[in-house]
Amino acid sequence: MAEIQLELVFDYQSNVDAYLKWQTYLRDSRPPTLVVWGKNDPLFTIAGAMAFGREVPDAEIHLLNASHFALDEELVSIAAIMRQFLATKLLRP
Repeated sequence: MAEIQLELVFDYQSNVDAYLKWQTYLRDSRPPTLVVWGKNDPLFTIAGAMAFGREVPDAEIHLLNASHFALDEELVSIAAIMRQFLATKLLRP
């Protein structure tokens, strides 16, 4: 199990190389975008969440009173936010 975690952490460096490609896609395609972020996350800061809004101006961004493990801490809130987003942004007739 520890080896798998180490591989995942090591592979994160490949994400940085892909940022420009992802940013271009988001900016050009402007897909429905939901960002739910723990505002107390020491690893992925609020600036990271807000960056999505620069690429997709109508992105829906929620900063929750949570840490890096927002889903564990705010499961019910996140589920409600996701349901609302899906109902209003993706499931329109």
